[in-house]
Amino acid sequence: MSGAALAERPATGAQPIDAALRARILALRDGLLHGLIGADAMVERLLIGLLTGGHLLIEGAPGLAKTRAVKRLSDGLDGSFARIQCTPDLMPADLTGTTVWRQDAGDFEFLPGPLFHSLVLVDEVNRAPPKVQSALLEAMAEGQITVSGHTHALPDPFMVVATQNPIEHAGTFPLPEAQLDRFLLHVLVEMPDEAAERRILDLVEGELNHHAEAMPVRLSVEEIRAAREAALGVYVSPALKDYLVRLVAGTRTDAAAPDLRAAIEHPASPRGTLALMVAGKARAYLRGRDHVIPEDVAELAADALAHRIGLTWRAAAEGQTARGIIRGLVQRVRAL
Repeated sequence: MSGAALAERPATGAQPIDAALRARILALRDGLLHGLIGADAMVERLLIGLLTGGHLLIEGAPGLAKTRAVKRLSDGLDGSFARIQCTPDLMPADLTGTTVWRQDAGDFEFLPGPLFHSLVLVDEVNRAPPKVQSALLEAMAEGQITVSGHTHALPDPFMVVATQNPIEHAGTFPLPEAQLDRFLLHVLVEMPDEAAERRILDLVEGELNHHAEAMPVRLSVEEIRAAREAALGVYVSPALKDYLVRLVAGTRTDAAAPDLRAAIEHPASPRGTLALMVAGKARAYLRGRDHVIPEDVAELAADALAHRIGLTWRAAAEGQTARGIIRGLVQRVRAL
């Protein structure tokens, strides 16, 4: 099988990418990168979430600009934005809203909570108790919430970006597997190198002496929807779909890498395959291609699949990680 069969879309019926719309998306990307030094991967993942309607879990130590990144993204979007700071005493109604009795009207009125915004930042999500996480799961999975027996639709577009701190464990509630599976991507933010940290000093000093630069564009809701339609319309060849299936099947069967499969207790479901495909489409769109290539899959595989598998106790005790297992599968499963 040739490499072209894996990537290129047929000449007939090909739909050109809207250059003007994509230019605005790239201007949004450049605005994010300008205010987030050394965060290229996180910025790309945020835009992939925006272009697919997927939710992101961003994990990293304090001080790595996770919250700053989401707030800066909100500055480049016309949709409404809300931030939820999770604490152990948080209640579901603090997210969903509540129904109150209006004596003057003689009726109940629903007061919507912060989930009724297009972009929602859920800071330190693992500090929220299980009941709150359950309410968040319904919103992420169904695009709706239920209060007092009544279902309320959430805005369209709707995107949740949750953050968590891997250092502190006291007073936290690990996210259940069902909720982890609802995140399109799980992004790990690493410490910057010395050169990047030096540039961060210059950036912050400049912002202290002057106002931070505004985002160069502000995308309308209609533009976001159009960009999503364009990104999800990116072509995936039958051969590349076969590669996606074989890669995810490597978490379930011994065909590709028996030693790696032995370390996995809970394999990835078809939702992982779908997540990797749509994320690959968005990455291709950001790079100006109308088709997905194996590089898109390899680059995003760990972020799309690692949080969807569970390791055996022996593998965990030996120091293996889910991301390491997925990277090993990417190396073993041939695209051709």
